[in-house]
Amino acid sequence: MDRSISRRDFINGVTATAGALSLPGLAMAQDSASALKEDYPPSRMGMRGSHPGAFEAAHALRDSRAIDTSGAQRTGETYDLVVVGGGLSGLAAAHFFLRDVGRDARVLILENHDDFGGHAKRNELHYQGRTLVLNGGTLEIESPERYNKWALQILSDLDVDLDRYLKSNEQNERLYSSLGMRGGYFFDKQTFGRDRLVVAPADAAARHRQGFSDEYLRDMPISPRARADMLRLFDPQQPDYLPGLSDAQKKERLARMSYRDYLLNVAKVDSQAYWFFSRMGAGVFCVGADALPALFAWQMSGGAGAGFAGLKLDKSANGLLADLPGGQHGRQKDGGTSVHFPDGNATLARLLVRKLIPGAIPGRTQEDIGAARVDYSALDRASNQTRIRLNSTALNVRHDGERGSAKEVIVNYSNGGKLYEVRGRACVMACWNMMIPYVVPDLPAAQKEALAFNVKAPIVYTNVFLKNWQAFQKLGVEYVECPTSYHDSVNLAEPCDLGELGHSKSPDEPVAVRMVRTPGKPGLPRKDQHRIGRAELLSTSFETFERNIRDQLARVLGKGGFDPARDIIGIAVNRWPHGYSYTYNSLYDPLEWVFSETNDRPCVKARQPHGLISIANADAAASPHTDAAFLEAHRAVEEVLERRTYPFLVKGG
Repeated sequence: MDRSISRRDFINGVTATAGALSLPGLAMAQDSASALKEDYPPSRMGMRGSHPGAFEAAHALRDSRAIDTSGAQRTGETYDLVVVGGGLSGLAAAHFFLRDVGRDARVLILENHDDFGGHAKRNELHYQGRTLVLNGGTLEIESPERYNKWALQILSDLDVDLDRYLKSNEQNERLYSSLGMRGGYFFDKQTFGRDRLVVAPADAAARHRQGFSDEYLRDMPISPRARADMLRLFDPQQPDYLPGLSDAQKKERLARMSYRDYLLNVAKVDSQAYWFFSRMGAGVFCVGADALPALFAWQMSGGAGAGFAGLKLDKSANGLLADLPGGQHGRQKDGGTSVHFPDGNATLARLLVRKLIPGAIPGRTQEDIGAARVDYSALDRASNQTRIRLNSTALNVRHDGERGSAKEVIVNYSNGGKLYEVRGRACVMACWNMMIPYVVPDLPAAQKEALAFNVKAPIVYTNVFLKNWQAFQKLGVEYVECPTSYHDSVNLAEPCDLGELGHSKSPDEPVAVRMVRTPGKPGLPRKDQHRIGRAELLSTSFETFERNIRDQLARVLGKGGFDPARDIIGIAVNRWPHGYSYTYNSLYDPLEWVFSETNDRPCVKARQPHGLISIANADAAASPHTDAAFLEAHRAVEEVLERRTYPFLVKGG
């Protein structure tokens, strides 16, 4: 970290080393240069997620509020269904449509990014004969035991066998612990006066997220009072901080106060003790404990969270927080399962694309999808019944004539700076709710207002590819929480294999590291934090991310011998200014929206069909979960089939 970063270090996120590939003024390592030379979307490093080129046309529409469609080039294409959005919900909508009406139907999927999957993308880097992958967004299949009927149907149709996958990775689950590696906390000098990494003692490794031993706390640069408060928060015999209230009254009180207020003002802990929990909920709601209801904190911890033991709360009734389509994360805490493929739910996106366009991805099983290489040239061939058109931003969707009598929908989209027109017998909007009022301008005002209610949460999944993970092993750490650092956390990729896609088994081998950032402004209302965080992400350059990544990793891992200039071989910053769907929050929204599926919720009003146009996305369920995206895709397709007949097709095909 004692020298400046030159553009010879990283070229679009890929390390540069002298003597491999000749470009004017540049020299790159052969292993990493291949990703740039072949220009394969998953292998693109640098600024990913909402990457340059993916959002500019939409922002121009947002700013102008209108678009002149008179000059659009007519492609002459008419489809049985046009899907706007190639994320999991859009891909699932196409799948359900073809499943119901037959595979002779013609479907077009328009996707504004340079890769399919929406948030369910992967980053892929090839180094020394190995393929390294990590999720660029959507992380896991959380609690498949709670999946709705149609989400389970998708898994079945794709021949996904979660039990087989989990069984094949049983030994991998013990990889890091077998090497004595565990979790830890990084105390930064800006907050504590000096940098210090404290790794959980071996005997506390299994419970470092649930409690803290004297030995663990003694090594931390915090005050004696903070140490005492930390021990108290996890003491089974701690006081009841809400005495005199019934179970229901306690839960309502917890629903109406933030976890920050509960810890500081009710449990009355020291501010240094609160530091440990200040980012709780950030990986779920993209805000910290200041905007997280205390009841959510209790639920997410399975009732074993800091400060709750003395309340003696009854277990949540079925449906509370977890089982609704908009249910909160932490669902696996109640006996559920969390399934993480090497590239997260990009595996599901790839399986869906293979099902929709068999010639695009070779193979037949969930195992061979991991290492399969996508033929992107096959996605939009004229001979396909289903086509996926990347780098295409829908800017106007309208009926051809009066809504009640129209036979077709006209869709204008931007691709390569030009405006095009296609037609569909129906259209499913599987994009973000807040953009739909601009794209479908003749929606009723009340529906536009409901769509705008959803303010998506910004988040960054930064994936750093390393030559090895020796520093982690030497320090005895696999996961580091960094509440007041640039990234909230640093952790080695989950050790899992999928067919020929194998995880590193030795600290001497290359590996991917995930770092998560949730920008915002603690202390402000949740939506305001999201808006501020989004503005920050859109104005932050890759170079700024790169500097902070190198700085943070050097400070956290430096004593283990880590050298960012030597050890980093690739960086993918998956920037999602419009990340997770807004979930109802009892600090700001009516309690009935949080705990029941009432029809007055904005997501219900927002997803109503509009003539031949239906809405399918995770926003429609007020949920960031994959199963919610699948559920809403099925609903949207059912709406299409109720309003539109396809006499030349056989239902149930």
